[in-house]
Amino acid sequence: QVQLVESGGGLVQAGGSLRLSCAASGGTFRSYAMGWFRQAPGKEREFVAAITSSGTNILYSDSVKGRFTISRDNAKNTLYLQMNSLKPEDTAVYCCAARYSDYVSGTFRGYDFRGQGTQVTVSS
Repeated sequence: QVQLVESGGGLVQAGGSLRLSCAASGGTFRSYAMGWFRQAPGKEREFVAAITSSGTNILYSDSVKGRFTISRDNAKNTLYLQMNSLKPEDTAVYCCAARYSDYVSGTFRGYDFRGQGTQVTVSS
């Protein structure tokens, strides 16, 4: 059983930056592909980015490509999401997820474990 705890969310002005972290415990972090998802009020959950267990392969949604960077530190059992040039439409609850596979997935159901999420609010 893997526990995931997100942190780093908050309120930021448009054009600003935030760095989200996802601390994992209870499992072998380096064995899991990891992903970030987000859900805004009244909208469906949306894929943001994913990274393979080794960090070799990375996938981004078109809406964040070029602005967000996903990374991981397997020695620290932590996943990151660096978010730059934030826009009001990036406002959402961001959640990390773990998948016991060497392959990434763009669907939330494709992950075995999920965190509770952290709120990101971007003001205009």
